[in-house]
Amino acid sequence: MNQLLQKYPQEIQAVLARYPADRKRSAVMPLLHLAQQEPGYITKQAMLEIAEILEMPVTDIDSIVGFYTLFHEQAEGRYHVQVCTDLPCALRGADEFLRQLCENIGVKVGETTPDGMVTIEEVKCLAGCHRAPMFQVQGDGDISYHENQTVESAAALIQDLRNRKEAA
Repeated sequence: MNQLLQKYPQEIQAVLARYPADRKRSAVMPLLHLAQQEPGYITKQAMLEIAEILEMPVTDIDSIVGFYTLFHEQAEGRYHVQVCTDLPCALRGADEFLRQLCENIGVKVGETTPDGMVTIEEVKCLAGCHRAPMFQVQGDGDISYHENQTVESAAALIQDLRNRKEAA
């Protein structure tokens, strides 16, 4: 039985109602967002169920999840700090910024802080190349962008995110 349909029947119907029946594949992104809501990542089972709902190959779903930085395939930190390191950003020091930031907070790229609060990720193109080094933070249903960063300003922001655990 499709667990997504059981858990979110009205939400799924509302999403599907936005698209013509012969174009229901267009609902893939909103359904992925819905599937990721509670666990914080998209399970392989959820991908199979979305593929079933939309009558499309699960490999298409998987490629979408793998491409977009807003989707995650495994449990990670409460906050995702995604540093852009594409070529224009790298020319403005993004690679060194990422290395020093990871060193400063004691994790490697792709790792999560021991308190489970922050995962540092390397991504491509956040559309702010002229203001690099820059990163986005995803968490608590929000996305925020931080441009023209220094390691110190980024580390301070990350510490603020980690302190939210104590305040919660």
